[in-house]
Amino acid sequence: MKMFLVNLLLALTWAALTANFSFLNLLFGMVVGYVTLLLLRPVLGDSRYFGKVWQVISFSGFFLAQLLKSNMRVAYDVLTPTYFMRPGIIGLKLESATDLEITVFANLISLTPGTLSLDISSDRKVLYIHAMYIDDINELRAEIRDLERRLLNVMRN
Repeated sequence: MKMFLVNLLLALTWAALTANFSFLNLLFGMVVGYVTLLLLRPVLGDSRYFGKVWQVISFSGFFLAQLLKSNMRVAYDVLTPTYFMRPGIIGLKLESATDLEITVFANLISLTPGTLSLDISSDRKVLYIHAMYIDDINELRAEIRDLERRLLNVMRN
């Protein structure tokens, strides 16, 4: 957390020096600050921050790819005269333990077109999900578990 704050401070310093507080300039300042901290790692000491940044970038890329794939599937189904939907509700046993993990996971599922988080069991161990396309229930569960595993990897490690 300390390295993130230092990186943020470097980005704000960059924006102040360039007198441009636009999003792209702040993002560029974050990248410059990250590279600076990376080069100073032998002096400052090692931190989990450097690995965490790549985990977040990797997860973001994975989620954006899933989002694009889901959008294309729903759009194709809407634009063609034949509906390929096979909707249903499934229960998914959760590995997420905290309220934050469950909330973020449920929201990511709801953000993805074709899936919607409906409810969680009273013991907080099963999440009920409505899916538009249940061709193979085991494959769908595997895809959603992969999302949860990647999310927990970012949030816990």
